[in-house]
Amino acid sequence: MVRLLLVDDQEIIRQGIKSLLESQSDFEVVGEAGNGKQAISQVEALHPDMVLMDVRMPIMDGIAATKAIVQKFPQVKILILTTFDDDEYISEGMKFGAKGYLLKDTPLEPLANAIRLVNAGHTHLGPGLFEKIITIKNETTTVKKSTPPRELEELTPREKEVLCLIANGANNREIAKNLFISERTVKNHVTSILTRLNLRDRTQAAIFANSFRQFLN
Repeated sequence: MVRLLLVDDQEIIRQGIKSLLESQSDFEVVGEAGNGKQAISQVEALHPDMVLMDVRMPIMDGIAATKAIVQKFPQVKILILTTFDDDEYISEGMKFGAKGYLLKDTPLEPLANAIRLVNAGHTHLGPGLFEKIITIKNETTTVKKSTPPRELEELTPREKEVLCLIANGANNREIAKNLFISERTVKNHVTSILTRLNLRDRTQAAIFANSFRQFLN
């Protein structure tokens, strides 16, 4: 059973979505919220598996709420469900930890499938939205590649070597062998790299390194 929290400032929309979702035997709507601030409180009180989050809402919007929920309750998955396919909303939502982005006019079957996929740990974007994400990332990377980010200046030469090897897909053992250091030392370098670059995991580190590889060599 997937326990869902619906967040939308329009009650009639919430009721419509609730009616659709509760027609599925594996979904349970455990709560509702009319803005991002209420959503955070409801997540804390109800511990849902997933939040279906609108974007434009009073008091606190869905993007800010997504960021706060992911930071405080990382086990709760966020699926943005909105009427807006604005590039900035998509980019910011995914940046702050949303696992999916769908439009409200999505039919029941693909919506239900998206919820199941996100609940299982996958990322899901509605039709046409994947292309938007790729375009945004390419445009951002093109701009950033012209100058190195300030964070790179904080890395030591050894940390840059480790980062390059992470970008090549090497694990800690392979990095240790390549650089003639211990695996514990590698782990310390990786932790330092993630902290200095403000990244969540090795995947983000690899993406970062590939984007700015010209400044690491």
